[in-house]
Amino acid sequence: MNDYLKNLERIEFVVTMGCTGRCRHCSEGSHEFGGEHIDGDIAAKSVAEVCMCYDIKSLMTFGGEPLLYPDTVCCIHRAAVYAGIPERELITNGFFSRDSDRIKEVAIKIAESGVNRLLLSVDTFHQETIPIEPVEFFADCIRATGLHMELSPAWLVSAESDNPYNKKTRKLLDSFERKGFVIGSGNVIFPQGNAIKFLGEYFDGSAELKNPYEDDPHDIRALCFEPDGNVLGGNIYNQSIMDIIETYR
Repeated sequence: MNDYLKNLERIEFVVTMGCTGRCRHCSEGSHEFGGEHIDGDIAAKSVAEVCMCYDIKSLMTFGGEPLLYPDTVCCIHRAAVYAGIPERELITNGFFSRDSDRIKEVAIKIAESGVNRLLLSVDTFHQETIPIEPVEFFADCIRATGLHMELSPAWLVSAESDNPYNKKTRKLLDSFERKGFVIGSGNVIFPQGNAIKFLGEYFDGSAELKNPYEDDPHDIRALCFEPDGNVLGGNIYNQSIMDIIETYR
């Protein structure tokens, strides 16, 4: 076993960098990345191989907007179920179609694939460019399947900060809470990409912040696969994930 990955316990897939939103808080920037997405079958094969050697406790799919490619998302989560990964999460902004039949169909597919925790990104930043009506309908469809769902807002500075963006987010969340939806803790916006460009005045430029999404390269605890198959300096389209793990330095 590679000593740099002795504590590996999580797998993450950035399904696509393409997105239906153009959020001013996004750490990735514009998301103008076309239609590239990870191959579901190869991703599923990697999940199976990793789980034969490591005790993986959680798997997450996200983006971009992963539900632009729901069959890929479902393929990955079915592999996670088969491999015995107990926590199987999906992050989505809930806007991938305006067609009610399509939205309902995808919601059912997600639940049947084995996702057992869905985080729905709803806040003032997402709703600047994403219509709320199809998101609300998607939330209703997910609840009808019995799948556990939490709203996961992005907070500026902190969840307690009383800035104008957070005030708008709280008002938006109230309508969901009145309908009985669970509001999760969400996340605090990291100063990177669009967040620096459009919200820089809210960040202390002198403070050194640790990116919560980056692993210690000497102690990899989460494998994060990119939409083009890249991971740990290798690529699963060219070599097996176990070969990539073995040769990682």
